[in-house]
Amino acid sequence: MLPNLLPPLTAEAFQTVTGVSRETMARLDTYLTHLIKWQPRINLVSNATLRDPWRRHFLDSAQLFRYLPGATQTIADLGSGAGFPGLVLAILGVPQVHLVESDQRKVAFLRTVAAATEVKPTLHPARIEAIVDIQADVVTARALAPLAPLIEYALPLLGPRGVCLFLKGGKVEGELACCRRAMTVERFESIADPSGAILRLSAISPT
Repeated sequence: MLPNLLPPLTAEAFQTVTGVSRETMARLDTYLTHLIKWQPRINLVSNATLRDPWRRHFLDSAQLFRYLPGATQTIADLGSGAGFPGLVLAILGVPQVHLVESDQRKVAFLRTVAAATEVKPTLHPARIEAIVDIQADVVTARALAPLAPLIEYALPLLGPRGVCLFLKGGKVEGELACCRRAMTVERFESIADPSGAILRLSAISPT
């Protein structure tokens, strides 16, 4: 069953599933309010997904929190777009989140939401290839690129024992089959999208 065929997830159900505090829920609700306000102007997400935003965007992003290594301090979120998953993880309490996004309109949105929700991610308004000053514990991405080029983007930004957490859709098996790089692959079922998966990649070979 595809996520758009499921009944919309309520804010209350999201809080029950994730166990976040009322303060965090208030910040996420502020985020959603801005997303809906900005969407007609710059097309941040698919309009269809706004029928079920708590599942399609907030739960999809928040589910990564449980898969972060215990000592995670720094995340680099590639192609952040509307801030999923990076800005959500910042609101959930990751200490240092770097949002990499080259579209200046989306950067303006991210800056506005960060101020409204009182979190302080570091914004990088540039192409991923231009970023050279991050050594992240975790690199995240959603709906950015197939797996092989995505790993190429991530490697220069990973710390020595860093891991990648990628949200992937129904084509994940094909992407894994096409990726010849030596690495440790862990796959977890998405609780937001039954056809999707979370990939946690570690010990990634540099070549």
